[in-house]
Amino acid sequence: MLSKLRTTWSLSPCVSACRWAHTKEKGKPLMLNPHTNKGMAFTLQERQILGIHGLLPPKVETQDIQAMRFQRNLKKLNEPLEKYIYLMGIQERNERLFYRVLMEDIEELMPIVYTPTVGLACTQYGHIFRRPKGLFISILDRGHIRSILDNWPETNVAAVVVTDGERILGLGDLGCYGMGIPVGKLCLYTACAGIRPEKCLPVAIDVGTDNETLLKDPFYMGLYQKRDRTQAYDDLIDEFMEAVVEKYGQDTLIQFEDFGNHNAFRFLRKYREKYCTFNDDIQGTASVALAGLLAAQRATGKPITEQRVLFLGAGEAALGIANLIVMAMMESGMTQAAAREKIWMYDAHGLLVKGRAQQTDTNQEGFVHDSPGDVHSFLDAINTIKPTAIIGVAGAGRLFTHDVIKAMAAQNERPIIFALSNPTNKAECTAEDAYTLTDGRCLFASGSPFNRVTLSDGRVFTPGQGNNAYIFPGVALAVILSGVRHISDTVFLEAAKSLAEQLTDKELKEGRLYPPLSNIREVSVQITIKVMEYVYAKGMAFRYPEPLDKNRFVRGTVWNTGYESFLPDTYDWPGASFSPKTS
Repeated sequence: MLSKLRTTWSLSPCVSACRWAHTKEKGKPLMLNPHTNKGMAFTLQERQILGIHGLLPPKVETQDIQAMRFQRNLKKLNEPLEKYIYLMGIQERNERLFYRVLMEDIEELMPIVYTPTVGLACTQYGHIFRRPKGLFISILDRGHIRSILDNWPETNVAAVVVTDGERILGLGDLGCYGMGIPVGKLCLYTACAGIRPEKCLPVAIDVGTDNETLLKDPFYMGLYQKRDRTQAYDDLIDEFMEAVVEKYGQDTLIQFEDFGNHNAFRFLRKYREKYCTFNDDIQGTASVALAGLLAAQRATGKPITEQRVLFLGAGEAALGIANLIVMAMMESGMTQAAAREKIWMYDAHGLLVKGRAQQTDTNQEGFVHDSPGDVHSFLDAINTIKPTAIIGVAGAGRLFTHDVIKAMAAQNERPIIFALSNPTNKAECTAEDAYTLTDGRCLFASGSPFNRVTLSDGRVFTPGQGNNAYIFPGVALAVILSGVRHISDTVFLEAAKSLAEQLTDKELKEGRLYPPLSNIREVSVQITIKVMEYVYAKGMAFRYPEPLDKNRFVRGTVWNTGYESFLPDTYDWPGASFSPKTS
């Protein structure tokens, strides 16, 4: 049952690893702790020494057999939510087995533990609740956040993912039900980049919800109050940031996730020079989208500077992508003003142009242009601006209509169509529509997964999934290993370039714009190495001495899923005598 991925990543046991595995826990608590539980894989000696002999059936199983049982039971389930509940149940009982199975079938199971199924799980969080995960902090806890952090059992946290639940994927305000997102993100920190699970802390900050359905739901688990938008909210976030670095250190990575647009940008501006933080919805999405465009330019033969991009949506994702595209164009020699002229945005109020009735956000100002003419619809915008690429991040469903896709195909030999909204039912179009209506000429990517598409002439295309999981685990590992204190946008530019470089010509011909998800551990490691090289070269790293062989260093630090021995480290003292010498 050992997969190729597992064989590649198995690390040989060593004295230091075994010493790390020593535990003071004995008896039943050892089996109830997911960090230490091995199920029937505890050896006879371990069972006897640790006081659990007789608490397990007599058989001593290998992890291979456990994984086979896990996989077979999983295949019996049909509904994605059922699979999610089963997978999370295993994570709660046996952490290493959970990650073993997840890593070996990452392409199949990532859509279960993360988007799109995690979105459904979040909407049903109180109804499928089994066991609390992560740390819940409410607006009523102001002044006491440090004491709440002290309740968390792990003392060596390196990465925190935090949400306030206001904008969960494309599903809106889910309040404290949003905890499923930090939990899912940190699963991918471990599965994709090998960051030790005990170093990861998921946090949900509950300041209420404006979702009337949840406020009437007897199973809702958060505060039954409207979302607090007063200064108390800002004070709570300030206190949280200060408490995290006070307890875990200045270089603790804090990833913001699924905050509302109005808060996402201002918190990023407020904290990025003071803490080690990034916003995945802005910067992670930008990086993976840019990587797709860099890969697409290999197929079109046009450099990034010749692309003209029209966004559907003008929120945090669109602005994050647009700003990183501008950086990439500037790196290729364009001025900022010239680069911005190549990027247009269309939102619920129409094209982002000067003088329109609806006021623009200050974050959008760089992409507000003179009106190009009479534009009343997104299709009008395409016919007027004639973009080479359209990127959907509106979260409003199938707005890349058949006419929109046909217009892109008529104007471009290789139209670039990115339907990045999540979950699947929020995507701007399906992969089948994109490939069919462009006769297979489009370069397509989506935020949620789509199946392969077979055209009437027999050609088969594998859609690229622009999943942030290609980016944030590798960036996070690089930041942790190099001791970065502040994360600049250039880090995400380097990550995008590394991801695009890893796409092979064969994969590009198959229709992919990203490497297969089955290779995501290796992809993450390569991104980690590239980012580490960059931050050390730019003086952004604070952990010294600098590893000279970063490839070996990174591979030697990633966590692996094999069980470790809990037997004490016993050895002889050669030549030692415990009796006095006699003359």
